[in-house]
Amino acid sequence: MKKISGIFIFLFFVSCTSNTIFEKPQNLIPSDTMSLLLQEMVIASSAKFMKNKGQQKNINYMPLVYEKFKIDSSRFETSNQYYMSTIDKYQEILEGAKASLGFRKEVFKKIKTRLDSLRKDSISIARKNQNKLDSILSKNPKLQKIKKGTDRAIRK
Repeated sequence: MKKISGIFIFLFFVSCTSNTIFEKPQNLIPSDTMSLLLQEMVIASSAKFMKNKGQQKNINYMPLVYEKFKIDSSRFETSNQYYMSTIDKYQEILEGAKASLGFRKEVFKKIKTRLDSLRKDSISIARKNQNKLDSILSKNPKLQKIKKGTDRAIRK
């Protein structure tokens, strides 16, 4: 009985594996364009929950991606199915997209670090200038009266 069960399980798993390769569609998206498209789709899906310039959330950006590449969702689906059936090619496309997204991430991280350091520098310079102004005002009695007047005006 165990041998028969084992044979049925083996046949079941063997029959479940499918090596189906779909026929190449006529309007197939080229592999390099598909990699770029997948990158943009990842960015668009990630941006859905971020606030845009108009402070809006939950916006579907996929139609903009399709418009940018001048395709429709059905063309993407047929191309995606074809590439998924050719696993080696699809793996290349995905690895290229992942590498490019990683490169973009590093570039934006460097830009952000640079902007943050500029922001910190400008705050530091403003504080130094304020300290200089305060020291000048504290040394001159006439200017102290002006400072007290502006301090009161600011508090109101």
